[in-house]
Parts: sequence; C-alpha cells; structure tokens
Amino acid sequence: MNRSARLGVGVIGAGRVGPVLGAALAGAGHALVGITPGSDPDRVEAILPGVPTLDAVEVARRSELVIIAVPSDELPGLVSGLADVGAWQPGQLVLHTDPAHGYDVLAPAMLKGAIPLALHPAITFTGTTTDVRQLVGSHAAVSAPAPVLPIAQALAVELGCEPVVVAEADRAAYAEAIATATDFSRSIVAQAAALLAQAGVPEPGSYLATLVHSTVDQALTAAGEAAPGDEAVPPLE
Repeated sequence: MNRSARLGVGVIGAGRVGPVLGAALAGAGHALVGITPGSDPDRVEAILPGVPTLDAVEVARRSELVIIAVPSDELPGLVSGLADVGAWQPGQLVLHTDPAHGYDVLAPAMLKGAIPLALHPAITFTGTTTDVRQLVGSHAAVSAPAPVLPIAQALAVELGCEPVVVAEADRAAYAEAIATATDFSRSIVAQAAALLAQAGVPEPGSYLATLVHSTVDQALTAAGEAAPGDEAVPPLE
C-alpha cells in the first residue's frame, strides 16, 4: 500500500486508541471520513481537528477502511449489529485493534463482503499525540486471511510499526502475554513507589525511573537472546 492508494478512513471508538490510529493514517496520506462520539470531545478534536463526528452506522457506510477500537466485550456485538443494519460494504476494509481477538470476530462483516483485519500495536496508549510518535518503531500483531494478510502488514507499516504475524489460534496466548506485561509492570512499579514513599523518599516515581528502565531493558535483551528451551530468567529477589 502506498500514498497513491488513498483510503477514506472512519474510526469507531473515540477512546485512547482510535483517534491516535486515525491521526497516524492521516499522516500517511489517507483521508479521515469521521469518528464516533466519545466522552472527551476536546481531546479528540486536539488529535483529529475538524474530523466530523458521526454515529457508527454512518462511519461504516461512508468509509473504505473502518477502524474499530472499542473494548473487547463490546466488539462482537458491535460488528454483528452493524451487519444487521446493512452498514458493511463489499470490498471494504474492516480493522479492529483488540489483542484478544483475531479476524474471526469480524465474520458478520466478512459475510457482507468486507475484508477482515486484526491489528494490535504493542504500546500503552495515552490518548494523546505522543502516541503517534510512540508508534514509530514499535511492533504490531497482525492477523488476517492469507490472501489479504499483506494489507494488514502494509497498514501496520503505515502506522510506523513493524508487523508481526500472529496466527488466529494464537491470539489468546498473545493477549495473555500483553496483559501480563502491562498489568504486572504497573503493579510492581506502584508497589515499589508506595514502599519508597513509606521510607520517606521524595518523588518515588522519578527515583525509580532509571532503575526500572534499565532493569526492563536488560530483561528484554535477555528475552531476545534466549533460544526456545533455554532456562527462563530468574525472578528478582
């Protein structure tokens, strides 16, 4: 996919993820058709100035590429509901961002002729323009039927990510890995910061920053060097 393949992009989901991906694709030369309403319209306007606010049905009907960035438990019902009202279009690209689902969750759209794509950028979104810069050089898990997998990979590249193919059967394990990394990291840092505060250390977050970053960097390097079957890195004591 290149800049001559300009798509009309619509975003369903105005939380932390959808507007950022819309902004990244706009930066890659695509046109934004609209985005659904969110709880923080000022934040969305700051990321996507002037982009029309439309309901989900209109976004789906007007867009060549629909990005669905909604909570995991809402995704299946949304996709099937839009199929029931005839919102999906033949040949339309439908992309969701949930780590726990592959492209099978988009089956109701696929039955209407849409092209199903699953793409999850492996970053923690803040919902600000900073995330657009974070996307550059990050990785993104992509899943799609084999004939259209190159489309998902190309869209990941246009977001600034390195695409990594995750098989449909492996999406649950992938989601567990992402949840483990994010939840455990937050929990451990919060516990350590609380202990430092109890010990009278001022600004515990700043105090931990270099320690945590260097420790995580070493752990990631060790993980990258470990071959299958190698012993796991022992936990910190």
